[in-house]
Amino acid sequence: MKRLEGKVCVVTGGGLGIGAATCLRLAEEGARVAVTDLDVDAGGKSRDAIISNQGEADFWFLDVTSQNGVSEAFEGIRERWGRIDVLVNNAGIAGVNTPPDEVRAEEWQEVMNVNVNGVFYCTKHVVPHMRASGGGSIVNLSSIYGIVGAPDLPAYHASKGAVREMTKTDALFFAKDGIRVNSVHPGFIWTPLVEKLARDSGEGVEAFRKTLDERHPIGHVGEPEDIAAGIAYLASDDAKFVTGSELVIDGGYTSQ
Repeated sequence: MKRLEGKVCVVTGGGLGIGAATCLRLAEEGARVAVTDLDVDAGGKSRDAIISNQGEADFWFLDVTSQNGVSEAFEGIRERWGRIDVLVNNAGIAGVNTPPDEVRAEEWQEVMNVNVNGVFYCTKHVVPHMRASGGGSIVNLSSIYGIVGAPDLPAYHASKGAVREMTKTDALFFAKDGIRVNSVHPGFIWTPLVEKLARDSGEGVEAFRKTLDERHPIGHVGEPEDIAAGIAYLASDDAKFVTGSELVIDGGYTSQ
């Protein structure tokens, strides 16, 4: 059964990692998928993978830190397919890995612009389209580090905590419009972002991954498809009574 048949889904940061896996999974569930990304090549490959799999998709260049860019892209998506039913706020960056007192103001702001302002702009400009369609589902990508702390990536962790709280606030504001808003909190997922952290760690990719595997009670880090499956659930009508919730997909990490 294709749970998203007839729905139009927008995924930010849809070119790589969790975003690309999510685009493919939503298309497999029957959705028409708007792949959006700053990376034109990666976004185009994500779109093409869907089409090769007999799905329906198109690509839009999108810088989530540009409010005008967000508005224009969403209007273009609506013109293309007539509606927007699902928004997955996935675009994000890690920022610098230094103690808070060594983070420069511009480094802090860069992370907030993408991870927090981007979610705000996309939510702000998708809501009118969802109201016009009679409702919708917004899925925000937070992190386990929107729930627990760790002595690294301070701006990233703060941004993901903000996304967690924004999700709950927006769920209350938009419930009357039939718009559900939920957050997803991945553990460590082997994506290009995490692989870059591994390369930059100094201990080597293989040793870094082994350390990450050992942190998860289930015995290994996750795959992008693990998160895509949870997002597909929240996007679908199977989750029609779910809003303001946190879906933790972390191999048991936060249970310790």
